[in-house]
Amino acid sequence: MANNIANSATSGYRQQGLVFSEFVRGGLGTSSLSMARGQVRNTSQEQGVLTQTGGDFDLAIDGEGFFMLETPGGERLTRAGSFTPNAQGDLVNPDGYRLIDANGAPIFVPPDIDGVRIGPDGTISGAGRLLGQIGLFKPVDPHGLIREGGVFFRADDGTEPIEGASIMQGFLEGSNVNAIDQVARLVEVQRAYELGQSFLQAEDERIRNAVNSLLR
Repeated sequence: MANNIANSATSGYRQQGLVFSEFVRGGLGTSSLSMARGQVRNTSQEQGVLTQTGGDFDLAIDGEGFFMLETPGGERLTRAGSFTPNAQGDLVNPDGYRLIDANGAPIFVPPDIDGVRIGPDGTISGAGRLLGQIGLFKPVDPHGLIREGGVFFRADDGTEPIEGASIMQGFLEGSNVNAIDQVARLVEVQRAYELGQSFLQAEDERIRNAVNSLLR
């Protein structure tokens, strides 16, 4: 929750939570013990608010899907759409990772091209000619996404092109974190923790008193 709140203003960030599972030991006619584990991370894929920036290479996805980046660790998916041409003319994110087109190749924008236009289908054009097409992808297994860093995801089961989504030029997608909800939840969890701590202290004192009474 603290990490979600810290990234509530991070472009393309996806809110993260935990899925808890409960185990009950014991059976009918015997005492039981209930235990819980929060070992499965859950990522919300709800779309964040789209904010207009006017930047030629600020891109937001309206709908499902991800941009694909070429990183030192392999291809990674992201919804963070702030890009800029590097010295070689390749479109890169703030970390220098190259944006991938629909065919899996880096996207090159000639430095002498002004007024680049990017269509809803990802088509890049300028100076009256086609320059390339940005690819939008989705994981083959939607539940198999593995978060790496704040806004990057790895899809070990592979990816495939996605249809139905559109790219908006001059916009950025904000974090999908509901900061007010997360702060309220954080306070609720803190109070539950304090209640559990006081219960443990009271139980420890009760056991100590019981032991001391037996030793007298």
